[in-house]
Amino acid sequence: MTILNVTVGTSIEKTLDNFGAALESAINGNPVAPQFGVGFASMAQFGDVFTPKRWELIAALKATGPLSIYALAKHLDRHYRNVYKDVGILTEWLVIEKNSDGHIFVPWDEIDVRLPLKKDAA
Repeated sequence: MTILNVTVGTSIEKTLDNFGAALESAINGNPVAPQFGVGFASMAQFGDVFTPKRWELIAALKATGPLSIYALAKHLDRHYRNVYKDVGILTEWLVIEKNSDGHIFVPWDEIDVRLPLKKDAA
């Protein structure tokens, strides 16, 4: 199962610590499970990328399999230009990909979104 890990509000230090631990494990000859992820500094930034219409696009694309942007726009009953823009943004954030035929698809079995809650200092 391939999982895209999406985190919101995780510090760059924590991300680098996780990378360092994985690198050290690999250098020591230990197997390292592949991890695929993207991070957002804030919930606002996350919301700018993962709009409700883009979640609909992701779900439809996963259900139908690879499609051209034109076919996806028709399937969603949306304007081509808007779907084209959404595909560009979701591709940039690694959520969808293009195959050798130029069709787009969702390569993930799951998208795991995490928002760590911070404790207020008393």
